[in-house]
Amino acid sequence: QVQLVESGGGLVQAGGSLRLSCAASVHSFSNYAMGWARQAPGKEREFVAAISWSGGNTYYADSVKGRFTISRDNAKNTVYLQMHSLKPEDTAVYYCALDRTPFLPTTLRAYDYWGQGTQVTVSS
Repeated sequence: QVQLVESGGGLVQAGGSLRLSCAASVHSFSNYAMGWARQAPGKEREFVAAISWSGGNTYYADSVKGRFTISRDNAKNTVYLQMHSLKPEDTAVYYCALDRTPFLPTTLRAYDYWGQGTQVTVSS
């Protein structure tokens, strides 16, 4: 059974930074691509970033490109989302997700497992 647990969310002022972590309980974590998505109140869940099995390839939503960085540590079964220059519109619950292929999933439907989410609130 796959378990994904996010952490690192919180309240931050606009312009600030946060780093989210996602610890995965899964065999052969390094075989799978990972991603982050977010859902703001009253809105649909949207794709944020993805990373391939090795970390060699990444992909970002236009809204976060240049501000967010996704990375992974396969030795720790963990994926990260470093967020800089945060804006009030980044306020959302952030979810970690796992795709059972090693490739770069850029749509939400590609992901097979999801975490419970961590709240990020950016104040103006």
